[in-house]
Amino acid sequence: MIRRFGEPVARGRRYTLRPGVYAVLLQGRRVLVTHQEEPEPEFQLPGGGIDPGENPLHALYREVWEETGWTIARPRRIGAFRRFTYMPEYDLWAEKLCTIYRARPARQLGPPSEPGHSAIWMSVGEAAEVLANSGDRHFLLAALGA
Repeated sequence: MIRRFGEPVARGRRYTLRPGVYAVLLQGRRVLVTHQEEPEPEFQLPGGGIDPGENPLHALYREVWEETGWTIARPRRIGAFRRFTYMPEYDLWAEKLCTIYRARPARQLGPPSEPGHSAIWMSVGEAAEVLANSGDRHFLLAALGA
């Protein structure tokens, strides 16, 4: 069974399965996160949804590049979690199946190409306090022990 984080499942509500991939990008005791302005300003692990027919690792490389402007190397799966949430940008209730990888930030190619995103380096301790969801926080700390 995959661990669940966040809000409880609402009885009688239909959720759409949204598989996604996310990266913990450590450099020493600092981590690269993304700040998303919309729909609510929040810090997140870089990543996002897997497009239909897309390979999950390809999605990871694409999403990290779009949200941070960085390429990554040697991604290694460290776990997965589920969370049930409303996604206002899609106007849907989603069961997000989040697969988390630890990867090495390899090279910055430029600024994020995803509108409303900023790439920010911060200490692991600071990130553990400000990441928007408890699943991201859990896997950030788990990556330190990996």
